[in-house]
Amino acid sequence: MSLESQHGKWTLSSSSDEETDKPAEKKNITSHKGGTAPSIKKEAVSDSDKTDIDEEIVAFQTVNKSPSHSHHLKPVKKKGSSRDSVSPSSSSCHTSPRGPLKKDQSHKQHSIGSEARKFALSEKRKRLSDDSGWCVSSSDEGSDTEVKCKQEEQKPVKAESHCLKPKDISAKAGRGSPSVHLKSPKKHASDSKNEDLDMWDLLKRGEPFRFYLTKVTGITAKYNTGAFHIKDILSPLFGTLVSSVQFNYCIDVEWLVKQYPKEFRSKPLLIVHGEKRESKARLHEAAHPYEHVRLCQAKLDIAYGTHHTKMMLLLYEEGFRVVIHTANLIFDDWHQKTQGIWMSPLYPRLPKGTPAADGESETNFKQDLIDYLTSYQSTTLKEWVTIIKEYDLSETRVFLIGSTPGRYVGKDKNKWGHLKLRKILSEHASSVASSDTWRLIGQFSSIGSMGADKSKWLCAEFMESLVTLGKQYKSLANHQTAFHLIYPTVDNVRTSLEGYPAGGSLPYSIQTAQKQLWLHSFFHKWSADASGRTRAMPHIKTYMRASPDFQEIAWFLVTSANLSKAAWGALEKNNTQLMIRSYELGVLFVPSAFIDHGSGTFHTPELLIHMEICGFLHRSS
Repeated sequence: MSLESQHGKWTLSSSSDEETDKPAEKKNITSHKGGTAPSIKKEAVSDSDKTDIDEEIVAFQTVNKSPSHSHHLKPVKKKGSSRDSVSPSSSSCHTSPRGPLKKDQSHKQHSIGSEARKFALSEKRKRLSDDSGWCVSSSDEGSDTEVKCKQEEQKPVKAESHCLKPKDISAKAGRGSPSVHLKSPKKHASDSKNEDLDMWDLLKRGEPFRFYLTKVTGITAKYNTGAFHIKDILSPLFGTLVSSVQFNYCIDVEWLVKQYPKEFRSKPLLIVHGEKRESKARLHEAAHPYEHVRLCQAKLDIAYGTHHTKMMLLLYEEGFRVVIHTANLIFDDWHQKTQGIWMSPLYPRLPKGTPAADGESETNFKQDLIDYLTSYQSTTLKEWVTIIKEYDLSETRVFLIGSTPGRYVGKDKNKWGHLKLRKILSEHASSVASSDTWRLIGQFSSIGSMGADKSKWLCAEFMESLVTLGKQYKSLANHQTAFHLIYPTVDNVRTSLEGYPAGGSLPYSIQTAQKQLWLHSFFHKWSADASGRTRAMPHIKTYMRASPDFQEIAWFLVTSANLSKAAWGALEKNNTQLMIRSYELGVLFVPSAFIDHGSGTFHTPELLIHMEICGFLHRSS
């Protein structure tokens, strides 16, 4: 089956052989001769290979050999057969997307943080209308901790209480036909109807990957084709909302409530956060005016941990939907930054009397989601677990990769963090010939401490998880895999749509950077020309494994997890225990989940990778 559009089409081949209320963050990466640095400090990377790598996310991120080239990604060649009250406050968090790579030869370290702060004070931000078009492309997110949002006035704090249980409404037997709503000048009724049909077609074009970029204000309209704003995601065209849950790191309650359509603004809304002490009190103050808002605090018992997950659970009269993304719930993150979104199908309700274990997907997504929610040990979230068990999630084709704070041993060690990624790649990814020549690419918006040299974590346990491909296993001692890390440079930030203030979403302390100068040799500049987002700093976080010519991808991951041990976990006690500090969540795309039989790779026959997936062709042998 194949579908086409102005962007081309995706092909999955198999063979028997084998709107904007506030700006959002931006990030671009390409190799260059300048120092790469986000908010605080960045260095450009020198590399023997002078090939320019231009990464753009289509349904999967890939890389270009030249910045002028773009790629269309095609799927693969098959090889074988509590309630908290929050005060209205404006907060700002930062994330980073990933983009094309280019090698940098001499990278100098710079501090963007102070310049960003000074610039922010002197520059007024404009509120732009929701007139931008739609667009899809690749991006990634940041590190352990994002710059905290500042919250305005403080109000009396309410005691926390359990959130209201979402209203249980039977879903209609058939799936809804949600579509995205675009605001436009006055139109006749017939025009509106045609627009809705166009939006539904847009959503369908995201099949089968369902990966999208967020709209960016200030870029050419054509690059926003196929992209979404949070208001589009919450639009009535996607379903009649009954209740919802928002998991996030940085939250502006007043702004968030306004993103919901007026008819849904009184529907129960649960906000899951990780705030403590004064910041928690401010959040309560911000939520105080909204009777329908309840807060649920995530436990963070290990020092330096954060609640970094970004997810929406949307319960409709017509069904249930999960949205996993990379943007904070603040204006800036949805305005001029590169962000990624995975939107699930509209899940139908299971027939009454159906066993709770039914409705599972081949990727075990339903149980993994339930396990993740259960890890919060929250009575309120347990109520949502009960709701999820009543729905059919069997159409899900992605794997859930999550992190939750704790120290894990035995079989639990492989349930979270980079060891969960390793397990899935071992069981479901396809081995490839000359795998050592297949490159690893990571794109993020924040960087944590990784030790005195690359052997302490990055090129040890973390890389061992990322290089896993199928049952074949090689010790790291036998691996020569190249690892490209995409992170915005000072010049990327200076020339971005937001200017220096964009650096606030790219936290990398100069103290940490000075202790790991060895990391500079891995860096590549941010660049995303094919999606028109080179000047939209990335808050998106993405990781992938690409062939030497960047025309095939073994797997692709979009997640909230930045490059840090706190996010991915670190082995302890002679590798018998995995310690994770933060909550993170992402979805993994593996070719085998998109092919009826066997395995393979995602194929990008042209030098262009766009998330605007226009088609999906499956050829059986």
